[in-house]
Amino acid sequence: MPASASAGQHEMPGTHGDAPSGDGLAASASGFRFAPAVSSLPPGQAASFRFQIQGADGKPVTAFEPDQTKLMHFYLIRSDLTGFQHIHPELATDGTWTAPVTPLQPGTYRAYTSFTTEDGAGKAVPLVLGEQITVAGTAATRPVPAGSTTTEVDGYTLTLSGGHPMATMEGELTVTVSKDGQPVTDLQPYLDTYAHLTAFHEGDLAFAHLHPKGTVNGDHGGPALSFAAMLPRSGNWRLFLQFQTAGVLHTAEVTVPVG
Repeated sequence: MPASASAGQHEMPGTHGDAPSGDGLAASASGFRFAPAVSSLPPGQAASFRFQIQGADGKPVTAFEPDQTKLMHFYLIRSDLTGFQHIHPELATDGTWTAPVTPLQPGTYRAYTSFTTEDGAGKAVPLVLGEQITVAGTAATRPVPAGSTTTEVDGYTLTLSGGHPMATMEGELTVTVSKDGQPVTDLQPYLDTYAHLTAFHEGDLAFAHLHPKGTVNGDHGGPALSFAAMLPRSGNWRLFLQFQTAGVLHTAEVTVPVG
């Protein structure tokens, strides 16, 4: 905590340090491999998705470092950018992670693991690794919604500002939260920040995590949330913004075109 931070106030994660890097389109990087136990999941029913992170020797990794309070962030998204899930799996002593997945519709999905571990020299290695998963059945895919600067969820309106994002260029995205026309100022910390924002690229399903800026000070977040935005390629990105009020987690979705 910075010496200047007031009581109950601290920096949001992502304002310093190394966040997991990678676009999730590879299952292996830096000597580590995402190794799912299965390549498919059943349609329409809850399931336990098990996997390991394996080192260059093929042995499961058992030591991880926290990122936004969790040792592992696991994501699922369907090829049409629907069916988003963000799960925090449990780690067994043998290095097997178990993610409780809610029922999925048929289709082709990509699973992502976002984590930080150490290499043989003790250096932190932050990674995002991904693998394709299928769900049997006929997929009723949907077109990706057009780009917008507003979206709604559970009675909340989210408004995006920050100009037109350009690929590979660092920028700032601001999301303003309101309800019934009034600014929302009672956002609660979720994963040690006031909002968690992930993005997926239409077509290849590349993954990006937009890092929050600012400080956390109790249940007083909002109405404006700022993120360091660097999306690595042009095209449509589907953003999923998760925030919490009164103990309830909300997930808003919006499409952002990147030039």
